[in-house]
Amino acid sequence: MNLQNSLKTCFKKYADFSGRATRSEFWYFYLFILLSYVISIILVFGVSFHFLWIWMAFAIGIIIPTFTVTARRLHDVNKSGWFQLLPFPTAVLSDLLENTNEFASGIFALVTLALYIYLFILYVSNGDKKNNRFGKSPYKKRKRIRK
Repeated sequence: MNLQNSLKTCFKKYADFSGRATRSEFWYFYLFILLSYVISIILVFGVSFHFLWIWMAFAIGIIIPTFTVTARRLHDVNKSGWFQLLPFPTAVLSDLLENTNEFASGIFALVTLALYIYLFILYVSNGDKKNNRFGKSPYKKRKRIRK
């Protein structure tokens, strides 16, 4: 899959949390987001702050497909899409305890970091080559009919 096909797929499945996403679909979509943010920051700070409205509209519009492609990527490694939310409770606890209990805040920060590393490992892992509980394998090669 290339960047163009990835974007077509992700925007076509804008709010579709079902199914599976290959590594290339997932990473090309994140590359598009990264490049878009870099260009937006250059436009906002280098050209005019009027571009801030465009950047904010883009950021709001990209939230849903980002969550959906991430959920589908986790489905590809046979994990629930809810796994992408694993680091958030510990991150919130780390922030809440930052001023009152620095030790506990540090522990929660380390747990949050470990969870992000775990998610990153899932994102870069090979998907199931066989069908799993989330759908058919996108990796199955179609048989060519020879004439």
